[in-house]
Amino acid sequence: MFLFQSCITYKNAAYFQDFSDTAKPQIAKTIPFATPVIQVDDILTITIQTIDNDISGLLNSSNSINGSNTSLPVSGSATAAGTPTQQLVNGYLVDKDGIVELPFIGKVKLAGLTTSEAKEKIRKEAEKQFNNPLINVRFANFKITVLGEVNRPASYISPNEKVNVFDALGMAGDVTIFGKKENILLLRDTLGDKKMIRLNLNSKEIVTSPYFYLQPNDIVYVEPNKYKIASVDAVRNRNITIAVSAMSLLIVILSRFR
Repeated sequence: MFLFQSCITYKNAAYFQDFSDTAKPQIAKTIPFATPVIQVDDILTITIQTIDNDISGLLNSSNSINGSNTSLPVSGSATAAGTPTQQLVNGYLVDKDGIVELPFIGKVKLAGLTTSEAKEKIRKEAEKQFNNPLINVRFANFKITVLGEVNRPASYISPNEKVNVFDALGMAGDVTIFGKKENILLLRDTLGDKKMIRLNLNSKEIVTSPYFYLQPNDIVYVEPNKYKIASVDAVRNRNITIAVSAMSLLIVILSRFR
């Protein structure tokens, strides 16, 4: 095992390997942040405040399983330290038609909208019933799944919408020394359009990639490198050798007592 680990070089461990070693700051060109859009099966936290506290209380009452107002478990969420924990996500489930059903307001189609656009659409509907309502809409299940050669593979819930690939890997405890940082696989499903994208975290160009920022339900997969495969083979071969030696010794001992 030591032999394989000693073969792992700086190339396997470092990020941004093409970034020059200089004290002079380097400014990368910026890529506009693509605001996530609401999709079917998303869970939204929607709050509606009116001048009538009793009405506000009814509008924002605790979640139930009735209609599109739901409470669902997720496999993991990130604490401040990035530790995956079990958590119950409360909110309005976007149904198969892209619709949520709100108390007193009724059905509102939100799929395909950003949270800002959804906020404005709900506000217009709420104004038909209430004076000057205050609306807030955010994702309750901005879930990112990180798999493969990371220290804590799991699904994580982000508290905000602007999450980049390094944020996700940080929540998962970073890539192990056996992960291929130059060939990260990103799987994305946007309104039924499935994409598979390769990302190179060894290059400074990653920060200008249109896929640098993640979307809800993205999956980040870190492939094992050749050293991990060789290490696994070495352990398996060692175990086989030990088993064969033990069997040989047992045969010798039994033959002595015949």
